[in-house]
Amino acid sequence: MKGIFITIEGMDGAGKSTQIRYMKEFFEERGLQVLLTREPGGTNIGEKIRELILDKNHLEMSEITEALLYAASRAQHVKETILPAIDKGIIVLCDRYVDSSLVYQGKGRGLGYEAIKMINDFATCCLAPDLTILFDIAPELSLKRINIGEDGDRLEREAIDFHLTVHSAYMELSEMYPHRIKVVKANKGIEDIRLEVEGLLKQILEGGI
Repeated sequence: MKGIFITIEGMDGAGKSTQIRYMKEFFEERGLQVLLTREPGGTNIGEKIRELILDKNHLEMSEITEALLYAASRAQHVKETILPAIDKGIIVLCDRYVDSSLVYQGKGRGLGYEAIKMINDFATCCLAPDLTILFDIAPELSLKRINIGEDGDRLEREAIDFHLTVHSAYMELSEMYPHRIKVVKANKGIEDIRLEVEGLLKQILEGGI
């Protein structure tokens, strides 16, 4: 049996990390093997690229360089980690994937969905998630929760207009791919969110979403 590929998206501060842990527990309680990974990263090469991309000292990085670095990390991630796990029947939970590049570089940096999709189709051999859970949070609340200060990375420290654009793009993607992307409001209680997410996970285990 092939594994299931689930991606988790949303603004920083949406509570993704907490819910991903619950998701992992949900599957493991049912005797299923789970791989928890993230982007950029997920491999030794990917983690080095992550450091390069998010370094707040690299303000001179062009938007095209940024997009290509994300795609390069993703290419390694898919080949070395994600596809082998899926082929072994493992459930892969990935914190961010191509949708993040579409919204952050495609819309946030103004490169366009088409260019980002083309780059990432090549990088991933067109591997698409079986399910994407998008945790929706207002950018203003997102930034307040993560309390950036001087510790924020290069993307977190962008102006509010950038984050508003990214949020709008996420909502746009959810309308473009309604069968794959399921929106979960992140301004509710943690337990309410967990139950809603578990409902989606039960559906995909039953063969549909």
